[in-house]
Amino acid sequence: MPKDSNTILTTRTGYRFEVRRARIEDEPTLAEFFTHVTPQDLRFRFLGGMKAVSHERLVAMTRSDDSRIHNFLAFSMEGVLIATATLASDTAGRDGEVAICIRDDRKHLGVSWEFLDYIAKYAQAIGFDAIESIETRENHAAIDLERDMGFTVTSYPDDPTLVLVKRRLGSKAPDLRP
Repeated sequence: MPKDSNTILTTRTGYRFEVRRARIEDEPTLAEFFTHVTPQDLRFRFLGGMKAVSHERLVAMTRSDDSRIHNFLAFSMEGVLIATATLASDTAGRDGEVAICIRDDRKHLGVSWEFLDYIAKYAQAIGFDAIESIETRENHAAIDLERDMGFTVTSYPDDPTLVLVKRRLGSKAPDLRP
């Protein structure tokens, strides 16, 4: 699976979208994407309040010069950026932390499920043993989706407002997609 070509994914609802690795020239498109993300989802994605995503963060989300960071973009079949994901490996290259953000008007189509499933398969293909995500306890939709996909949910050390969701790779996610 690890390749730089585009991949077409289809959700259980029949919605089709295209996934590819982010490129540095995608920064303006990514900046525009975040104007279609709710303030709450920005807080969930970056685990803190912000009104806009900084240039530095956008550069980090489009860079490809660090082999431990894998940035992905998902586009509608009409070419609209609908989601972004980052997969970052630990220093040993065995586990990955994933963060996904979906455009507000593309929720409830199954994009989150398919995109996270794609990232999990990608992580497994490059040799990761597990993937995890840090979620605010308020992000019930993400936690429920991850739990449905076989992630375990545990308290996050030293911060009662967060949880750690983790899934060992190699086990197939249950097919409970919406």
